[in-house]
Amino acid sequence: MTEEQTLAYVHAAAVAVDLPLDDAQIARVAVHLQRTASLAATLEDIPLAPHDEPAELFCPAPFDQPR
Repeated sequence: MTEEQTLAYVHAAAVAVDLPLDDAQIARVAVHLQRTASLAATLEDIPLAPHDEPAELFCPAPFDQPR
């Protein structure tokens, strides 16, 4: 994503959720978003097999039933 595309995305997202951001704030958010996307791309390049990161089994905590 280019810098202009990221700025446009941040601006559109702010408008969509009615978040009042000025141009300087939009620019700062865009910088962080680009940095996060870069980190995610680096992680996506690492080949992982299912045994490298097994999913945990969900076991809800037992809660006493009201009597």
